[in-house]
Amino acid sequence: MFKESITHYLKKHGYADIRLKAVLFDMDGVLFNSMPYHADAWHKVMERHGLHLSREEAYMHEGRTGAATINLVYQRQYGKDATPDMIESIYAEKSEEFNKHPDPERMPGSWEVLQKIKAEGLTPVLVTGSGQHSLLNRLSHNFPGMFRRERMVTAFDVKYGKPNPEPYLMGLEKAGVKANEAIVIENAPIGVQAGVAAGIFTVAVNTGPLDGQVLLDAGADLLFPSMQAFCDNWEIVRKELEPQE
Repeated sequence: MFKESITHYLKKHGYADIRLKAVLFDMDGVLFNSMPYHADAWHKVMERHGLHLSREEAYMHEGRTGAATINLVYQRQYGKDATPDMIESIYAEKSEEFNKHPDPERMPGSWEVLQKIKAEGLTPVLVTGSGQHSLLNRLSHNFPGMFRRERMVTAFDVKYGKPNPEPYLMGLEKAGVKANEAIVIENAPIGVQAGVAAGIFTVAVNTGPLDGQVLLDAGADLLFPSMQAFCDNWEIVRKELEPQE
């Protein structure tokens, strides 16, 4: 069912097969249903500072570090970089606004697929552009025993962030695996671009309001309409990924 996408990936990168050892997960919109809160917080705080970022557009920038998002909008509007103090201040306000919302729920299907992955002896790795302490702190509560701190890549670890491949290359390094020994699970266009640029087989889950084609255009190797759909199809995907001896 998914063989064509896998064959295309292998040909493109010159690999004989995918020897799966690790699964690299984005956080917002993949593990937590937190993106509506992020979009709302970004929109409100940007407007407060005379900057324009609609809730819809916030989804297009999902996965960037907060500093990169602020600077991008500021540059677009004023033709120059925002100062480090301004970036720090706006991001602090954005975090405060985000935390006014109730705690986001786990994305349906995320806990279940993580349990399947862990049971198979695969390594789950977190690769997020977020620096949102409230969410990072809740990972161990919502996903007990799944993510070890030394196997997490967050906004605090990277210089460039998504869509640069840096976060996913760092994720591979932390897991001790090569690009054809992992897959990426992403829900954002720039996150998909980052996974693809790192040379990793990238699965997109469309958990937000964007058209699925946007994720395919970003380079996704496979597309599912939700985390639940990915979870339900995990066994088939896993079987198709197995090397043909």
